[in-house]
Amino acid sequence: MAINPYRLTGATGIHKGDRDYQQDQVCLMPHPRIKGCVMAVLADGMGGRSGGRKASDQVIMTSKQLFDRFSPAQDDAEIALRQLVLEAHTVIKLTAISSEEEPHSTIAVFLVLPDGSCHWAHAGDSRIYLFHDQQLIKRTKDHSYVQSLVDRGELTPEQAQMHPQSNVLLGCLGSDSDPPIQTDQIDKLSVGDCVMACSDGLWHYFSDRELGSILAALSPREASEFLIDKARSRSRGGGDNLSLAIIKVETPT
Repeated sequence: MAINPYRLTGATGIHKGDRDYQQDQVCLMPHPRIKGCVMAVLADGMGGRSGGRKASDQVIMTSKQLFDRFSPAQDDAEIALRQLVLEAHTVIKLTAISSEEEPHSTIAVFLVLPDGSCHWAHAGDSRIYLFHDQQLIKRTKDHSYVQSLVDRGELTPEQAQMHPQSNVLLGCLGSDSDPPIQTDQIDKLSVGDCVMACSDGLWHYFSDRELGSILAALSPREASEFLIDKARSRSRGGGDNLSLAIIKVETPT
């Protein structure tokens, strides 16, 4: 994968934590026809033993189908990402009707184009981070109850991290109402940038400063393995499913 004159390296990681079932799904995929175009998709499924996995599977399947048809030269990236989220939401709702379950899912998806721009969309509390070296440049804002308390000044971000209702969502895919889709973009990635999508089973155990230091110091594969191991250790036997996808922009070798 390449953005001239840069080089992209990437990795994914996933672990079921201390749950009986894996309901997270993550995928990092280069475009089948267009060099330098790559998409990462992460879904944290909810809805019981099989409902959550069905929801996250539908997110990944829908993403692959739309990405295969996507053309950077003709299609608007933000519109395409919004369409992806809404189509996955619709498919999950149809799955609920046919399966008599209540599947739901978060989504965090980012798209790197051949021109070096990066576009993303999310719904729920799976996050996307952009770091430059160790410095956090921006990240998504959770669609969650505790984030609403932070926005109103009733909690600090540190208090929200440890709040007992930190997993209560205000919007996601598969719910009765359309998901709250938020999009953003980086006009031009540069050497030293790192983009990471991850589920709350991972980010819950790290400060932004820690994440930046780890991602700057290690390759995507090494960082993925280290973050999962450290999250597992810090969860002390009570860890959720966890998943992540990382892309780093490096100088060509």
